[in-house]
Amino acid sequence: MNFADSLPTLQRATRGRQQTIEQTIERLPQGVRRLAVQLRTDQTVDHLWQVLTDYEGLSKFIPNLSSSKLIERAGNRVTLAQVGSQQLVLGLKFSAEVKLELMEHRPEGLLQFRMLKGDFRRFEGAWRLQAVPDQTLVLYELTVQGCLGMPIALIEQRLRQDLNDNLLAVEQETIRRFTEA
Repeated sequence: MNFADSLPTLQRATRGRQQTIEQTIERLPQGVRRLAVQLRTDQTVDHLWQVLTDYEGLSKFIPNLSSSKLIERAGNRVTLAQVGSQQLVLGLKFSAEVKLELMEHRPEGLLQFRMLKGDFRRFEGAWRLQAVPDQTLVLYELTVQGCLGMPIALIEQRLRQDLNDNLLAVEQETIRRFTEA
């Protein structure tokens, strides 16, 4: 069974309709978490791809992404520097920097990423876009392992919400760019 096939379903109301987001989390040894979120959208693979690969613009619409800078592009390999920040409980603020290598596989609708350097021991995953009848499935998978001293329970809690918000933000940005006048 595919990891994404076991995703529980959450209902979200957006733009006057019910938005289905499916999410799962696996707790692996040594503080490793594997998360996946998926949504179905009316937006096309091509339009979603354009939004996801607007690397310099991601921080304008992805919640808690403070900056995203394109460092290098060589064919389908892209290097990015990103800074994320999140407000945690009791007014605590968490900030993390990563340098990512992304591999674009446009024909497959696959955008894989892995951390080259950063504030985690492990940070890797993929965006997958798949056309299905009358819709597109958007799947985001992330495997993350915090450094020693990182409060993994708090990070896990924030990631659960943030990943949902990120998918909705990508969908909303796609709607804004391609369907609104």
